Amino acid sequence: MKEKQHVQAIPSTVLAEAQTKIEEARTLLAPYMLALTPAERRELPKMGEKTIGFVEKAYAFARQNPALNPPFLDITTFGVDFGDAHGLWTVLNTVQQLEQNLSDTAMIVGSEAAYQAALVFYQSVQMAAFQDIPGGKVV
Repeated sequence: MKEKQHVQAIPSTVLAEAQTKIEEARTLLAPYMLALTPAERRELPKMGEKTIGFVEKAYAFARQNPALNPPFLDITTFGVDFGDAHGLWTVLNTVQQLEQNLSDTAMIVGSEAAYQAALVFYQSVQMAAFQDIPGGKVV
């Protein structure tokens, strides 16, 4: 049998404080957040780990070589957008790591402790009912 991984209860005060801090972060960022439709998400070019480096270099070169910038390129807006994209990417990575760890822990706790314990109890009650042990059929 596999060794139990979840051996320590998470205090309700810790969970409540974590939830409060997550709500604080959501409230703090709310004025800057945007929502997209699924179609809009599909249409936009995606910026990821590799493209951030490309955008960073392009922004640096655009600032160093203003004569090469097309007249319709607003370098100030470019800088604001790049700064926010880079900052949000950092926050997003942290949140995604937290989400993965929360998901893994919830899966272990649910599978290992709660669900398996419920199955053991259920099977015990079934056996008790089958053997006409008092209370077995009622449960």
